[in-house]
Amino acid sequence: MATTDVAPQGTGGQLGRTRIVNDMSIQVATVNGSGSQSSNTVLLRAIFQMGVPVSGKNLFPSNIAGLPTWYTIRANKDGYIGRKKEIDFLVAMNAETAQDDVMTLAPGAAVLYDEPLALDKLRNDLIFYSVPYDKLVATVCPEAKLRKLVKNMVYVGVVAQLLTIEMGEVEKAIRKQFAKKVKAANLNLAAAQAGFDYAKASLQKRGAFYIERMDKTAGKIIIDGNSAAALGCMFAGCTVVTWYPITPSSSLVETMIDYMKEYRIGPDGKATFAIVQAEDELAAIGMVIGAGWAGARSMTATAGPGISLMSEFAGLAYYAEIPGVIWDIQRVGPSTGLPTRTSQGDILTTAFLSHGDTKHILLIPCSAAECFSMASDAFNLAEQFQTLVFVMSDLDLGMNNWMSDPFEYPTTPIKRGKVLDKKDLEKLGGFARYKDLDGDGVGYRTLPGTDHPGAAYFTRGSGHNDKSSYSERPDDYENNMERLNRKFETARSFVPRPEILKGTNAKIGIIAYGTSHWGIVESRDQLRNEYAIETDYLRLRAYPFTREVHEFIEQHERVYVVEQNRDAQMLSLLKLDLKPELTTRLRSISHLDGLPLDARSVTDELSTMEGK
Repeated sequence: MATTDVAPQGTGGQLGRTRIVNDMSIQVATVNGSGSQSSNTVLLRAIFQMGVPVSGKNLFPSNIAGLPTWYTIRANKDGYIGRKKEIDFLVAMNAETAQDDVMTLAPGAAVLYDEPLALDKLRNDLIFYSVPYDKLVATVCPEAKLRKLVKNMVYVGVVAQLLTIEMGEVEKAIRKQFAKKVKAANLNLAAAQAGFDYAKASLQKRGAFYIERMDKTAGKIIIDGNSAAALGCMFAGCTVVTWYPITPSSSLVETMIDYMKEYRIGPDGKATFAIVQAEDELAAIGMVIGAGWAGARSMTATAGPGISLMSEFAGLAYYAEIPGVIWDIQRVGPSTGLPTRTSQGDILTTAFLSHGDTKHILLIPCSAAECFSMASDAFNLAEQFQTLVFVMSDLDLGMNNWMSDPFEYPTTPIKRGKVLDKKDLEKLGGFARYKDLDGDGVGYRTLPGTDHPGAAYFTRGSGHNDKSSYSERPDDYENNMERLNRKFETARSFVPRPEILKGTNAKIGIIAYGTSHWGIVESRDQLRNEYAIETDYLRLRAYPFTREVHEFIEQHERVYVVEQNRDAQMLSLLKLDLKPELTTRLRSISHLDGLPLDARSVTDELSTMEGK
């Protein structure tokens, strides 16, 4: 299996003649459980430390160790950090996939391989480098049991020499990776140095690709989206987390446990939070709703199968109007699907999750920084509108390495929404829980335990009137549902607004969301430079849609909605929201192979649809 579909063509007569600096895609093909993750992280960080923008994407199996895994590093001087479709430099360490990996490369690519694989016989239009890894690792690692793990660090040194990555930065990255394990750091550094020295003495540089120092990463950090989300939730004041482990969301809560233990232990040594692993996703969302009803800022994190199981409880929270936050780190479905592949396949399901008429607020981050900032947005909106808020991340964002600006310390006060306390109730004498007094569809609430006989102590998911008394009267039900819809319409003015990037007199628009953003940014430049196609671009950040979304579609003759699912789910939501005469302007570009969206796929499809 290979992660590109570029067919070999031509011969290698021009190999290595063009010098390409700080613009490449490096793919390491290994086996799961071989310790390659540390080596790949070191390689990524060494390039980053040289000031070159990078991103790292891990394609790993969903079951046992020993199966194929690929890690791709994108280095680009212009700051493109989406996946590149083509692989420029392959490190082939897995005998099972090596031949397929080599055969998918475009002419001119370089292949670094383990000597016994003898891959240089396969093609004559690639650059091949052979390395005797077993011999090299034996010289630096006396313990045979460790050689399997340390062997991977040898290729880091070889790659560093061949791509002119500074060994000083490799050492710094190794020291950081093994910060608390000096002996392991020294051993891995020796392995990397052995690879570097061998390449310098025995391999002739013939490839076109080079890494050279620049200054585009100063002050930036590398972090995955789940870790950023965990930090954001802690800063947002979350005190109750209930969850059931599921790929790719597990690391969000696992990381949050570490953060909360470090920063949310009171002076008396007691935790000021509760993180509970439930028996399943149903129990997890039930606990979130219970905690939200009690007044806590509560959340869970899950993936598509968990979202499916949470459907009925989501309806309860919507109808009883209880706040809570759910992080959906989307993966490929349906059913178990491809648990370790990325997707945007839960959009339509989650927007209307539960039976009957329900509509939920969705927030859609595209970066680690937005995973952090949208955590506060999610909790504030959940309490302002007394409802569930879903944050729609995905595996690519959640589990992969992303370059980011440092996060801004939150300065916006926590917003609890329309909560009445004892003094309010004494002044009012009582209140009607589900009555719309302000025209925004949002009623006033009290928290259980409020010391006043007029405070609420009970809620229900069955029919009720504005005083929360049980009712099956048709007019009570209709009034309640219309008010809930009015509340959803009010949310349009408060959810994060879209980001809009303008071209020059563009008649064509592109709408995308989430991690598709990074491919779109690069594709717009390709469309302009290669086909003279100018585009405007709107990145959705939330549902319900704000007025800017409608205006954007009205301003363009054709609008391409790009998303990572088969059925054009966001386009369907847009069609439900637009005037009928505007829906004919929408076109769909779908990407559904489970790999992160790449720019070239968008460019090829859009230019073809435009007749270019």
